[in-house]
Amino acid sequence: MPLRATSRRTKPCFESLFGKRTGSNINNMNVEKQLIDPVNASIKINLVKADYQEKVDKTLKTYRQKANVPGFRPGMVPLGLIQKMYGKAVLAEEINKIVSEALYNYIKENNLNILGEPLPGKQQTPPDFNAGEDFEFIFDIALAPELDFTISKKDSIPYYKIEVSDDMLEKQIKSLASRGGRYEKVEEAQEGDTIKGTLTEIPEEGQKDSEDLVKVEEAIILPAYFKNEEEKAKMKGVRPGDKIRFNPYKAAEGHETELASMLHLPKEKAVEIKSDFEFEVKEISRFKEAELNQELFDQIYGKDVITSEEAFRTKVREEIEARFAPESDYRFMVDAEKQLVKKLKDVEFPVEFLKRWLLAADEKRNPATIDQDMPKLVEELKWHLMKEEIIKRNNIQVSEADVLETAKKATRAQFAQYGMMSVPDDLLNNYAAEMLKKPETARNLSDQTNSAKVADFLKSTVKLNEKTVSAEEFNKLYEN
Repeated sequence: MPLRATSRRTKPCFESLFGKRTGSNINNMNVEKQLIDPVNASIKINLVKADYQEKVDKTLKTYRQKANVPGFRPGMVPLGLIQKMYGKAVLAEEINKIVSEALYNYIKENNLNILGEPLPGKQQTPPDFNAGEDFEFIFDIALAPELDFTISKKDSIPYYKIEVSDDMLEKQIKSLASRGGRYEKVEEAQEGDTIKGTLTEIPEEGQKDSEDLVKVEEAIILPAYFKNEEEKAKMKGVRPGDKIRFNPYKAAEGHETELASMLHLPKEKAVEIKSDFEFEVKEISRFKEAELNQELFDQIYGKDVITSEEAFRTKVREEIEARFAPESDYRFMVDAEKQLVKKLKDVEFPVEFLKRWLLAADEKRNPATIDQDMPKLVEELKWHLMKEEIIKRNNIQVSEADVLETAKKATRAQFAQYGMMSVPDDLLNNYAAEMLKKPETARNLSDQTNSAKVADFLKSTVKLNEKTVSAEEFNKLYEN
């Protein structure tokens, strides 16, 4: 679970004197905060009978209406008996609700920027619901520290642009040409061709023809996938009308999936057939990549959007560069974090509280390693709070339209993976809207949008030390 600020304050909330108290009265309850130090505080909630008794009585009356007690008609169980049976549990439940509501209302109304979640105070004693009518609850809270930093052109941060090599460009063009290609019938088989025909099992010597022999009328043979070179060679140069004797089991070297596909049989039965077959060739197809012409350009980008091979290559290069941009931005934020959090090296954090909270929030976390984990976690928390402060200071806002645009970019990238570069806006909008209906996806897209806006602000504020690197050089940055 990430460390986070549960609410963002709109004005400084730390008192200048340690131990200074601020109190309030929420729903006639006494709620009081005591500042222990600039980043640690406690909240004390005192309840008297008047704070909870009405809700307890109402709940007990509801229990009475529903209680099924032998000897009593429904709704006629004496209230004293209901009190005896359920009173303690109801009291505990209602007080828990009241205290939780009072605690979080106090935090919200006083704009307390807390880290993690409140924890039962170390000095808290278990409430005794059998004795007494007044109760005191104490919670420890961690306060986000005040951050004092400036960001300007004096801060120089590297920004790596990934160079689009000629090899990358040609591979992408080949991929697009393949997606726009088609199969054509040919008269003589070559490596990679698809051969269609009839497969007939040949009976072994002395064996009579029978209905048990396998025959596949619409067999499809892909010699390029044969594992046995001798069997593969038998298919080279065949023509429609030729009859070839070969062994499917040897060709596939007993691979059950390939045999099942070739013989149109279940896997378990296909692997049992090791006979030779006669294959009568009916048709040979060869895949031909699309030519770099107007037909392909229109197919990918829409009619007459691209009208020359030069413009096509330029467009493909730009698209590769655009796909690399998020990688460059991500690396920029990694380097920005490394450099800018140094400005917070002297900021005090409630480390001991955070240890307690992390162990309480994550049962799987190892208590033995919490001390060594904390320095890294505190650095992550510094960066998180610094970004929140940047958002607040500069009034950076994320609108629904911004998140929708992020969703559309993600959708456009998914279509691009399948060679669909020109997608109608209404289709993009529909797909993006469906993505945002999923709460977790919507949160992730909102976070991405927020981070992108912070990145845009930083890129316009600091001095960008731009460097053009190869993809290999860029990947090596993460090895350090």
